[in-house]
Amino acid sequence: MKQAIIVIDIGMTNKKIAVYDEHLVQRESVYKEFSPIMIKGPSGDIPTHDIDGMKKWFIENIRRFAKEYPVRAISVTAHGATFVCVDERGSVCAPCIFYTYEPGEDFHREFYEKCGSPESLQATTYTPQFPALLNYAKGILFLQKYFADRFARTTVILGFPQYWSFWLTGKKAYEPTYLACHSYLWNQNEHTWSTVVDNLGIRNRMPETYIPTCNSLGCISAQTAKELGLDESVIVTAGIHDSNASLLPYIARGSDKDFILNSTGTWCVCMHPDVSENAKSFYNPDDIGKTVFFNRSALDTPVKTAIFVGGMEVDTYVRLYQKINKTDAFPVSDMQTVQKILSEKRVFLVPGVLPESGVFPLSAAGIYEDGIFYPLNEMLSGKSVPKVFFNEKLFFALLDISIAIQTETSVGCVGFSDTTSLYTEGGFRKNRLYNELLSSIFPSNSVALTTMKEATATGCAMSALMALTGKSCTELGDFIKIEHVPIKKTEINDYEAYKAAWLTAAQIKR
Repeated sequence: MKQAIIVIDIGMTNKKIAVYDEHLVQRESVYKEFSPIMIKGPSGDIPTHDIDGMKKWFIENIRRFAKEYPVRAISVTAHGATFVCVDERGSVCAPCIFYTYEPGEDFHREFYEKCGSPESLQATTYTPQFPALLNYAKGILFLQKYFADRFARTTVILGFPQYWSFWLTGKKAYEPTYLACHSYLWNQNEHTWSTVVDNLGIRNRMPETYIPTCNSLGCISAQTAKELGLDESVIVTAGIHDSNASLLPYIARGSDKDFILNSTGTWCVCMHPDVSENAKSFYNPDDIGKTVFFNRSALDTPVKTAIFVGGMEVDTYVRLYQKINKTDAFPVSDMQTVQKILSEKRVFLVPGVLPESGVFPLSAAGIYEDGIFYPLNEMLSGKSVPKVFFNEKLFFALLDISIAIQTETSVGCVGFSDTTSLYTEGGFRKNRLYNELLSSIFPSNSVALTTMKEATATGCAMSALMALTGKSCTELGDFIKIEHVPIKKTEINDYEAYKAAWLTAAQIKR
């Protein structure tokens, strides 16, 4: 190995450090979970990221890797909607709050009164309204309001990956994938700061330097090089948003010019790279109010995106099924049972586990059974439980039908057509029934599972290798090994009629 790349991959649950060689082969990796640090807030405890604990763990493991590998570059990727406030000494000066924290309806109302309506902001920033602090401009207002003294010491606000790149280099910058991902801070058509930046009065606290995702931010600082046992010539990229990192290997392969990546996990993220550069096509009245938005790819091109909490819904309902039936077994079902539900049209599971999110923001979570609605909160409390929970096959088929309809609707929002291929990666690759149903919904399209593992870390490593070698994304495509495994298609009847009834139920705000 002539040169190695270290990837710091920061997920909400797992933090990872991986080593890649110059052919984008992962040689080694380590993982660790960090519990949140709870701090006092205006109405109870607030979870915050353990920055110091993460830093200590990064140092410990990078020092070890530095002794074993010829490290020439470091790149950082992280989950979205998170930022770090830094003071004039370069120290973290305010809490780094979990984006899952919900500040309440009054706070959201205050934000939109100050910054503009959700509809107008979505039309200009291509950012939808999210609950909790998933719009990180809301996190900034939250600090201004409730941690004013600490926020006042802030000289620069850095996106999460950019904070770690700053720690490594001492250089402050912003880059497109993180800034443009539902932050409310970037006007994508104008390629400049949005009106929200001025409405919050933070323009003088935003980084001044723009760095393309796959460029070098600079070399590691002398102090940090010594701390990590690295040579001072090691370069560092500006960092990359995790969803965009996972998309980069697929763009590099270039085998299909028109594809949607269905990246599944807690959030199911449907991404459609748009080579037209015409992000204005986003302003579709049907998009407004849904979690449909534009990311920017690592190549700074628009990526129309729709997301919903598919994994969260599956986990919530499966845990409830297991509790009701006093079992640890994961339920299973088959297409015959799917067909039974579609034909009878008497039971419907509608979304809303995370309220006002996804492509059905008016839906409230629950199950319709024989005309009776069972709200999720009543099922969770044991107040009322529909009969479908006592039939394993019916229950799991019902759940998969709901997730498949949400997936179909999401890909439709981002421009799915008769020529579009659909690739599924992530946790749902293991759900055979969901994949067969999804493939059957699109009988004329190529629908496949991908064999790509560690897509996020690999994409992050790619960005560093591009910065290190000057090679293009396409030139690195030969190093990426992605096989597409076609999914069986089964003829299904009554799907459209069932979906019409399901859509009516999902759009009713209760």
